[in-house]
Amino acid sequence: MHTPVTIIGAGLGGLVLHLHGIPVTVYEAESSPTARSQGGMLDIHDRNGQLALKTAGLTDEFRSIVLEGRQAIRLLGRDGTVLFDKADDGTGESPEVQRGELRQILLDALPASTVRWGHKATGVRALTKGRHEVTFTGGTAVATSLLVGADGAWSRVRPLLCDTTPAYVGRSFVETHLHDADTQHPATAKAVGDGTLVALDPDGNGKWFVAHREKDGTLHTYITLTKPQDWFATIDFTDAAAAAARIAEEYDGWAPELTALITAGETAPVLRPLHALPVGHRWDRVPGVTLLGDAAHLSTPNGEGANLAMQDGAELGKALAAHPNDIETALTEYERGLFPRSAAAAAAVAHNPTSQEVIKFFTEREPAGI
Repeated sequence: MHTPVTIIGAGLGGLVLHLHGIPVTVYEAESSPTARSQGGMLDIHDRNGQLALKTAGLTDEFRSIVLEGRQAIRLLGRDGTVLFDKADDGTGESPEVQRGELRQILLDALPASTVRWGHKATGVRALTKGRHEVTFTGGTAVATSLLVGADGAWSRVRPLLCDTTPAYVGRSFVETHLHDADTQHPATAKAVGDGTLVALDPDGNGKWFVAHREKDGTLHTYITLTKPQDWFATIDFTDAAAAAARIAEEYDGWAPELTALITAGETAPVLRPLHALPVGHRWDRVPGVTLLGDAAHLSTPNGEGANLAMQDGAELGKALAAHPNDIETALTEYERGLFPRSAAAAAAVAHNPTSQEVIKFFTEREPAGI
């Protein structure tokens, strides 16, 4: 027998957990799978994310959504000079997929009633004997003997385990999109190449950006600025043109095919402040509840977040399957592996990197401090 699991958040990690044969109900704040964009591209690593999908029996489905050729990587200097250029080697070690499509293959593998859409958690409280109650918008509530917080950076479940909250890391992304770039922005499309572009000043100034070639000629860019949050607060992001122009000022003198990624976008630039939990974040065992994904180990982006979340879901599923009548043994075993795994990933991104560290990260494809 298995104790049914209540998961808060229909992210990648929680969905993987169900696919280990564990009976779960997932409560998700969004009204439907298509209520909002699910983000850009993810490189799914053979050492963790792909293994989780294999364990869930979804390798073929995963392979069907891989974007061929997108493992290509190109580094350019601020003047457009090529610093590094590597074509997709076809090994499949870290193939790129669209996040939304990956989430959809996980959703498609679930019974239709597994995810309860439109259930935004507003509060949680401990009951007795390891049980917890979750309250949702509208006043409905559910009580459970096994609660999993898969609800991201600002988890409602995390306070049951600790009072730690994410802190601003000192830099932010500004996200932009160029659509139909090969036709509408050919010089920029050529600069980006077939996969990922990293543009930076090799002399180092805390500024760089990363652009991904997505489906249908879309260029999806994350512009990085190492600035306090008060600096970003002076920019009116409701005025798309003015906001883009102000961000572009910070890249004055850069090649026009690069700054076009900032100024030529067809959608308004979106500010994404970066927050992280402390390196080595952990909690004491609390009966009947645990965390996975960003709720457990939010760190600054390094290509590991989605992979670790799916690995978390897979490992929790394995532990629960191995101890179907002993929740606490299963959760203890899961957290014993979770804490060092997540600490190692977080330690690699615990500071604001130099340009040389950025170069090393992308040329070696190892977490060297981004």
